[in-house]
Amino acid sequence: MQQIADWLKNLGMSEYAQRFAENRIDFSVLRDLTDQDLKDIGVVLGDRRKILRATAELDAVAAVTAPARSKPAPPPGPTPNAAQPPTATAGVEAAGERRYLTVMFCDLVGSTGIAAKLDAEEWRDLVGAYLDAASAAVTEMGGHVAKKLGDGILALFGYPLAHENDSERAARAALSIQRALTDLNRKNAGSGTPELKARIGLETGPAVVDAAGEIFGDVANMAARVQSAAEPGAVLVTARVQRQVAGLFVAEDRGVHTRAG
Repeated sequence: MQQIADWLKNLGMSEYAQRFAENRIDFSVLRDLTDQDLKDIGVVLGDRRKILRATAELDAVAAVTAPARSKPAPPPGPTPNAAQPPTATAGVEAAGERRYLTVMFCDLVGSTGIAAKLDAEEWRDLVGAYLDAASAAVTEMGGHVAKKLGDGILALFGYPLAHENDSERAARAALSIQRALTDLNRKNAGSGTPELKARIGLETGPAVVDAAGEIFGDVANMAARVQSAAEPGAVLVTARVQRQVAGLFVAEDRGVHTRAG
């Protein structure tokens, strides 16, 4: 617990050290804390934001400083034709970077049937317009489009740049995507172009992102499952996301869902 106390002291928040100790909060659970968790133990709003921001930066700091500590000393002189050993930096990049992310899965509903009704170029243009609008919504809110999966996208909030309100940013981007689809459908009305609807799911949690942009961790799998359970035109979030954005959006409780698999 002394490490947490020192960390809080560096943030100028030593007054919370006892509360963290009483609730057994150490670095192993620090990244899982939500705004509501901090509120429950008596941390005021401004300090909650500072703590969440500092928590999000922990992994980035570790990734930067680890190579400096473990980098081997250079040899006393050049060795002709000697193969260079892998550096510590290369090892970190291969292993990936641990982050606390909010992951968005967005996918069109009934795309196979829609594509069958259109010429290939018409389908390409229609999907392209939707993907451009969705990607713009993500980047405008500080997110990162990790992959375009046919007519869907996988977006990350919290990587490569972390913000103290990544869940809020993800939710706003999701709603913006749904509005963009409504506008696109309105624009195409009367032209015979099929209406597009999307399901969007959000989940937040720890993950590892490697140098190739691959995501490892249950958070991405859960976001995909949440998306598949959403109604067409809706944004569905997990309880963890809802706790972080409570009071910012109008939300409807969809009950308890049993996790399959």
